[in-house]
Amino acid sequence: MPWNVLVNEELCIGCGECVDVCPVEVFELQDDKAVPVNVDECLGCESCVEVCEQDAVNIQEI
Repeated sequence: MPWNVLVNEELCIGCGECVDVCPVEVFELQDDKAVPVNVDECLGCESCVEVCEQDAVNIQEI
């Protein structure tokens, strides 16, 4: 099932929690911000959403 992974750059503080928690390495840090680089690998588990204290990560079913 495809997922749309969004990071609000204004809210993201670059803590890297989403990078660390993602089991399939969807995110990487670029210029101190989380960037979804492997969206096709997303499982929709929402672990990244749960650990983001800034509410910067959002996952939507396509």
